[in-house]
Amino acid sequence: MSLKELPVEERPRERLTRLGAQALSSVELLAILLGHGTQKRSVLELAADLLKQFGSLKKLAEASLIDLRKVNGIGEAKAIQLKAAFSLFQRLEEGPSRTPLYSPEAVYSLIQSELMSQSVEVLMVVLRNVRRECIHREMIAKGTLTELLMHPREIFHVAIQHRAHSLIVAHNHPSGHPEPSQSDLQITKLLEAAGKLVGIELADHLIVGSGRFVSLWRTGGLARDMKIFSY
Repeated sequence: MSLKELPVEERPRERLTRLGAQALSSVELLAILLGHGTQKRSVLELAADLLKQFGSLKKLAEASLIDLRKVNGIGEAKAIQLKAAFSLFQRLEEGPSRTPLYSPEAVYSLIQSELMSQSVEVLMVVLRNVRRECIHREMIAKGTLTELLMHPREIFHVAIQHRAHSLIVAHNHPSGHPEPSQSDLQITKLLEAAGKLVGIELADHLIVGSGRFVSLWRTGGLARDMKIFSY
């Protein structure tokens, strides 16, 4: 049955208004988030398909934009709507507490699930205050690290906005192998130089692979002239 065929009082939005969100099923709540379906499928059918294809609400919430767009009827706009909604909920769950980041392992623990779920290379920035607590983290760009070399301004724009004292950058290797490439070392040097100019220290650069990572702070011998890091 399409949404239009349902009695008005039984449609998801009307039910939420009348009964509260707790009375709605996951499919109905997803349907409200999606807004509308396609010419061939109602928004309720589309919401049900999403849950069926990912197997659970948790897996749906963890899905990348690319995985969401693979579902028939989910375009870029709907995928972004869903990702934004689930990300807001994740932040609510995390609460106001700020995670102290005193080691590469602490940073890796904080970001690994977000980076390892990506099928393309992404660059994340993690910002710290003077007490070395995480105050913000954000994916800055997608693509190859060679392309990202051109955009240190985006990283430090975010750092300045959040009044960061220091920052850590991290990116994933979709191949699963975290060994640094020449491009990894080049972007680290570039960001370190930019950080000196704006007064925001680059503390580390993590490269995340499949279940493991490399910290350029820890393996500074890879670039003998990069004695710049401190946790």
